[in-house]
Amino acid sequence: MIGLRTGLAVGVLSAIGVLLLAIGASERKSPGRVSTVHGRIAELRGGEKCSSCHGGWFGDMQSACKECHADVAKQVADQKGLHGSLASELAASCASCHGEHHGDDFQLVNALAFSMAGVPDRTKFDHRQVGFAMDGAHLLLACKECHRNADAALVPEGQKRFVGLSQDCATCHADPHDGRMQVSCAACHSQQDFTERIVPEHERWLSIDGAHGKVACRDCHGADTPHALEKLHPGSHEHGRSCADCHESPHAQKFLAGNAAAAGVGAKAVCAQCHPVALESFTDLRVTVTAEQHARGGFPLAAPHDGVACANCHLPGKPWAERHPGRSPDDCRSCHQDPHGGQFDQGPFAEQGCVGCHDRKHFEPHAFDLEHHARTKLPLDGVHAKAECSRCHRDPPEGTPRHFADTPSRCEQCHSDAHEGAFGPDRGRLAANPRGACAECHGTDAFAKIDHTKFDHARWTGFAIGGAHAQVECEDCHVRTDAPDTHGRRFGRVQRNGGEFGGCAVCHRDPHEGLFDRPGAPAALEGRVGCERCHDTASFRVLPHGYDHGAFTGFALNGAHGALHCTACHARKATADASGRSWEHARGHDCVDCHRDPHQGQFERLGKVDCARCHKSTTSFGTLSFRHNLDSRFPLSDAHQKVACAGCHKEEPINGAKVVRYRPLSMECVSCHGTEGGGATGRRRRL
Repeated sequence: MIGLRTGLAVGVLSAIGVLLLAIGASERKSPGRVSTVHGRIAELRGGEKCSSCHGGWFGDMQSACKECHADVAKQVADQKGLHGSLASELAASCASCHGEHHGDDFQLVNALAFSMAGVPDRTKFDHRQVGFAMDGAHLLLACKECHRNADAALVPEGQKRFVGLSQDCATCHADPHDGRMQVSCAACHSQQDFTERIVPEHERWLSIDGAHGKVACRDCHGADTPHALEKLHPGSHEHGRSCADCHESPHAQKFLAGNAAAAGVGAKAVCAQCHPVALESFTDLRVTVTAEQHARGGFPLAAPHDGVACANCHLPGKPWAERHPGRSPDDCRSCHQDPHGGQFDQGPFAEQGCVGCHDRKHFEPHAFDLEHHARTKLPLDGVHAKAECSRCHRDPPEGTPRHFADTPSRCEQCHSDAHEGAFGPDRGRLAANPRGACAECHGTDAFAKIDHTKFDHARWTGFAIGGAHAQVECEDCHVRTDAPDTHGRRFGRVQRNGGEFGGCAVCHRDPHEGLFDRPGAPAALEGRVGCERCHDTASFRVLPHGYDHGAFTGFALNGAHGALHCTACHARKATADASGRSWEHARGHDCVDCHRDPHQGQFERLGKVDCARCHKSTTSFGTLSFRHNLDSRFPLSDAHQKVACAGCHKEEPINGAKVVRYRPLSMECVSCHGTEGGGATGRRRRL
């Protein structure tokens, strides 16, 4: 008994001694006054709160420096700027260059700091080290000319000594262009003298000697043009301009292209083939056009034009566009009046022009026959081939041309349509057939002759006949009427013209009761809509395209769920319900809807238990994704990290069941270690 009392006494005295030592240590003073720049910070004034700079229980001085000097920390992390170029050991030790506790007048950025960073003379600092190639007049400036606080004994609060400056010239110099230029100042100016304009490699695109050398920059780079000086930027002048880019050419494009091909140059640069740049004017009398050059424009001077004088076609005194319209030898209308009033400017004969139907040497008689008519929208065969031309192209009123263009060419334009436009171009069907929708099934000899094999149900109605549908007769869907309609039609209709087809639901009930048409469900999959997203016409029991459980229900079958059979969640019904559904609905989306909560509601939040917060694995609940330091309010220190989970989390009765207690747990030390006895003894052993 005496020995036990003695042991207890020694333990108590030891604890008191440790407490006194701790109190004594807390009274330790700073080794010296901090600098003025740090001293003006309230919590550092007096140098008593050492942890602010030297880190607390779980920090260090390096981290504390970075916390206040975030811009320097970013330089080191990005390996940019002066600090980012330092060796890793030096960059990780701020105190190596910046001392402290040397009094109010001590400057943290001094000659020693620069020397440690590899800069013996601050005035000769190579700015390329921070990404600025300083040259010219900049080399004559003192540091403080750009860095206002370079020599300041105390940097004003909120400002920097060196960092934070922009390399944009307009930061220090007035911008005479008022921000209109997209290129940098260095694109046109050097660091020697802003008044000296430099345009590197202008000769690469255009020589500015001779006549071009006499014009001002703005004559070519006008303020309101695509080539304005304000719009130039890197990459905007990869290709130079040719003559035609600045000078409008009066010549026809065919003339330019033909001579450009013969000379092996671009159409915009062909001007020099006839207009030497040495001439003072484009209209200089020495400019000539040879017969070869004339032919390259597409108009050889051959019969019947070989004997015509130039002035007969290129009338003197007329504007250039009228004198040189860029004619073709087959462009009769350039000189002759068009008796058809421009009806053949479009269509199959537009490219050939008059010579498509008339001889090159005389207009009468015309040569338009059945072969020519076959090139129009309505080839003439059957009863149409026997009709007189005037039946469709009626004699016009005097003084007006006979009507040829846009003559009705589709069956429904002349004949009554028993289908009431269902297969016409207004429905987007059969518009590709120039003879009309009727011609796809009906011939030109008689409407009664119908080739049923030509009827493409999918293309013409938008509903493909396949699978089980191919086994039914046409009348099963198109029930014949008792009496014919006004068109003589008795064939029934599934829907009236203009109505939207409702898909499978027109004939079949939806066993899913609209569940897969709700907002959020995929409206289409690879172009398939409605029931066809999963089913085909062979059988509703077959899913040829698969079933994306996550897309349609919002619950993806991953991990262990993907290995389950459908009936594990959707039980089979004994008999199908009124909608034809034979599977039960699932119990829910949440884990607790199907799985028992082993924690007895300890992790319930707002009435729900989110198992996935800790059990992210979809294959096993035993795989945890729990980070004690981030996912709980009790970070694990070094000593606690070595303790097994069961050391703190023990089984106990919760809601009538014995489970492991996770929360709530006390975070007070005395809850686990006590205040005396074993706790004190354990504390003594750690000492």
